[in-house]
Amino acid sequence: MPLKLSLKPGERFVLNGAVVQNGDKRGVLILQNKASVLREKDILQPEDATTPARRIYFPVMMMYLDEGSAEKFYDDFAQRLTEFMGVIKNPEVLALCVAASRHVMAREYYKGLLAARKLIEYEDERLGHGASGLSADSPAD
Repeated sequence: MPLKLSLKPGERFVLNGAVVQNGDKRGVLILQNKASVLREKDILQPEDATTPARRIYFPVMMMYLDEGSAEKFYDDFAQRLTEFMGVIKNPEVLALCVAASRHVMAREYYKGLLAARKLIEYEDERLGHGASGLSADSPAD
């Protein structure tokens, strides 16, 4: 099933590791086959991985964008998730952690990103932060 991206003027996104930027007008891009796509708003820079949930999201994002190098990011993901689960008592959030882990282990990195994003939303609510810095929409809406 094709993926349709509606792009704002100047909007950037990552497509299979390449940073692509839309021109000065709205545009539509249709991807006919499977590709790793993240909009700029869904990309977390290393220096912004400053909270436990963001430290889980970041390696999953890297695995999604660069599946060939996923192995080198897995240990960081597993360690951060284990630490997070060690302090969380909420059963729903623990279920999200388990889901993220299952998706990553199955190499379903996109689904792992969705679960990790929900962890960020939970964390932001608990810490009283406003927006998470990542969109609430799916990575490639």
